[in-house]
Amino acid sequence: MTTTTPLTGKVALVAGATRGAGRQIAIQLGAAGATVYATGRSTRANRSEMDRPETIEETAELVTAAGGTGIAVQVDHLVPEQVRDLVARIDAEQGRLDVLVNDVWGSDHLITWEKPVWEQPLEAGFRTLRLAVDTHIITSHFALPLLIRNPGGLVVEIGDGTKAYNDTNYRLSVFYDLAKVSVNRLAFTQAHELEPHGCTAVAISPGWIRSELMLEHFGVTEANWRDGTAKDPHFAISETPAYVGRAVAALAADPDRERWNGRSTDSGELATEYGFTDLDGSRPQGFRYIVEVVDAGRPADVTGYR
Repeated sequence: MTTTTPLTGKVALVAGATRGAGRQIAIQLGAAGATVYATGRSTRANRSEMDRPETIEETAELVTAAGGTGIAVQVDHLVPEQVRDLVARIDAEQGRLDVLVNDVWGSDHLITWEKPVWEQPLEAGFRTLRLAVDTHIITSHFALPLLIRNPGGLVVEIGDGTKAYNDTNYRLSVFYDLAKVSVNRLAFTQAHELEPHGCTAVAISPGWIRSELMLEHFGVTEANWRDGTAKDPHFAISETPAYVGRAVAALAADPDRERWNGRSTDSGELATEYGFTDLDGSRPQGFRYIVEVVDAGRPADVTGYR
């Protein structure tokens, strides 16, 4: 007997699905029954400039193992012809696109933190903006004509920080700051353009996400991540990438998701709205904690925040 899940029959494209949030967004959409095209530059045959071990093939296999259909496609989303061909393939194979997730980033190795603009390396900074912003625009340019064929389509812009947070906080580098503010604005502008077609665009941010890179930074694994609080006690509020993945899946499965059109939100707010949890059963409120505890200079205490 076949079990029907909320996104059975739906087709998703997760642009930037190699690792971190993108990988788990793809997996959680698969767990909800979707067919997911997982794209990125890192394959088993060729690594990207980040030189990381994670690959899109692994992501696609994890999507299928979760209950969906994972399809890995190597794409550099800065190359318009590759994105055009990707969308043409989705159209030929599926004839529809229901969910587009713009999660391309790939710039951690380029960032110079906490230096003023006159001390920032321009080439690396502009490369950051291209990877973080241009990729999203290029992907939407080619994918949205397919998505708007059917009312109800969803575009999710994944960034770091809600609009409310980013509008009032310096994000440690002029280039990083611009990149993350831009992602929220992209969701707002696309919401305006999609509304006449019955489609929705939303910006979603994870909280303090325990990506592969973050775990390495703290010298821990997912199994012993709490040991990272010795380095920074506030790490106790952190969440797995699956949490934002479940946020995207919940939003995609909501028949009334258009009420979120143009908004900027985070995994914690969506968890409160839809009732899902992180993998450990908790419900971290990452950005509320950052504002009310970290930025307020209070001692680390996640009581009431997860």
